[in-house]
Amino acid sequence: MFRIKGRVPRKVLAWGLPTAWGAMAITYKLTCPLAQEAGLGARLVTSAVFFAVGTGLILHVRQALLRELRQVREVAGAAQSALLRPLPARIDGLNVAAAQLSADRSACVGGDLYEVIATEHGVRAVMGDVRGHGIAAMGTVAAVLGSFREAVHDEPDLGRVLRRLERALGRHLRERARDEHPASGLEPDTPVAEEFVTVLLLEIGRDGEITALNCGHPWPYLLSGTSVAPVARADPLPPLGPFPLPADLAPLPCGSLLPGDALVLYTDGVEDARDARGRFFSLQAALIGAVRDAPITPQTILRTLFTALIRHTRGKQADDLALLVLRNDRTRLACNPLGARPTTTNPQPTNHR
Repeated sequence: MFRIKGRVPRKVLAWGLPTAWGAMAITYKLTCPLAQEAGLGARLVTSAVFFAVGTGLILHVRQALLRELRQVREVAGAAQSALLRPLPARIDGLNVAAAQLSADRSACVGGDLYEVIATEHGVRAVMGDVRGHGIAAMGTVAAVLGSFREAVHDEPDLGRVLRRLERALGRHLRERARDEHPASGLEPDTPVAEEFVTVLLLEIGRDGEITALNCGHPWPYLLSGTSVAPVARADPLPPLGPFPLPADLAPLPCGSLLPGDALVLYTDGVEDARDARGRFFSLQAALIGAVRDAPITPQTILRTLFTALIRHTRGKQADDLALLVLRNDRTRLACNPLGARPTTTNPQPTNHR
């Protein structure tokens, strides 16, 4: 393959310039008569030459490292966008807004995951948190999200979806353990014992009924008018990874998402965020303040919460943050007291994902 004339390959620049500067310094030292003199003036000139060459080399290396870091960030950002692809504004009559903020500023990626998909079984959502953050957590995020995106369409039961996620996580951890320790050639029994993922699965039916399965994740908040409360207070199952799932995986009924109500899903980095004095962020208090002037949109809730979080931590959060807001904007049915045909209010188009 021939390169375009006049375009210097990047690797040639990366190695050629330092080599040329080093060759110039050595040539000066060996051939220049001034460099052989022992006088003060000659020594000053020689020192200046080598200082200039050394400074040039340092600046060149620094520029190369900054360029490589920029490329790594761009690749990591593209990978994160492919994994946590932007959600549509509306999914089967639900208004949706989601965002995440990574604690790893150098990589701009995190270990939090979320997805919302409309299926024939209802709208299904997942919110999860992989142990750790940064690029190392992206493989686990990819394994869990990839399995969820397939299983929600195939499995009519939410418990079987969760088992698919468990199997996908187990395969990923075994493959990672083999890659990290290839010399043994054996299948690892406990591939990565310290790895785990907290997972919350939600299903919202056409009638607004909410069912959930929770593996070590915080329960979401239900916003109904100006009321803010968790959808459930039951103890969750252990996170995926360290322990097998129980034989009975009956989804938990969590009430209804009525028209105008909203669900706020989040990762534990939100409530674990601390200010300079070590005080935790109160998500419930922030939500109460946000819904005081109801009704508000999921986008407004998201913007209000992230503003409050950044103000609380001064932009120095220690863990990844993710928020997902689902608001029921489905068509309301109003009954006519005279027995006429019901009329619809608040009609809005519905987009299926």
